[in-house]
Amino acid sequence: MPYTRLPACNLDEATGLLHPACILPERVELDNTALGVMTDFLRLTAFIATPGDTIKQAEERMTRRKVHLLFVMDVHDRVAGLVTSTGLHGEKPLQGVQSRGIRRDEVLVADTMTPVEQLEAVDYDDIVNARVGHVLETLKARGRQHALVIEQSEGRQMVCGHRPG
Repeated sequence: MPYTRLPACNLDEATGLLHPACILPERVELDNTALGVMTDFLRLTAFIATPGDTIKQAEERMTRRKVHLLFVMDVHDRVAGLVTSTGLHGEKPLQGVQSRGIRRDEVLVADTMTPVEQLEAVDYDDIVNARVGHVLETLKARGRQHALVIEQSEGRQMVCGHRPG
C-alpha cells in the first residue's frame, strides 16, 4: 500500500494543550492504526517545562519521567514551544554558552526550544483513519521526529496527542 503525506498546518500562538497509560502494541507495523500508537493527552498527562526553566531542569524532568519531549507552556497555559532531549544536546545550548558567556547549566529552555510558530501539527480528523505508514511518511517529508495532533476545543487549537517517529 503506498502511503501519502497527511495535510499539516502551522500552530498558532493561542494553541493550548489538552490535559487528561498510553499502552502501545508490542510490535508496531506500518498498517497499525495511527490512533493506536498516538500518545493521547486525554489518557496520559503531557509533561511540560516553562521558558524560564534551565535546560538542566528540563533534562532532569525528561529523565525522571522517561520522556524525550516536553511541551513549553507560557503563563497563559498556551503552548510556547517544544523542547526535545536531542535539542538539549545540540547546537543551541552551545550557542547560548558562547554568545552570552554563561555556563551550560544557566542556558534556558527558551533559548533551546522550537517556538510554537515553527511547529506543525496534523488534525485529529486526519489521524482517525490514518495508518502508522502515513504518519511516518509525513514525518519523513517534513524532517520531523514527532507528529503533533490537534483538535478544535473551546474555539481554539488544542494539542491532543503526539506520535514519535
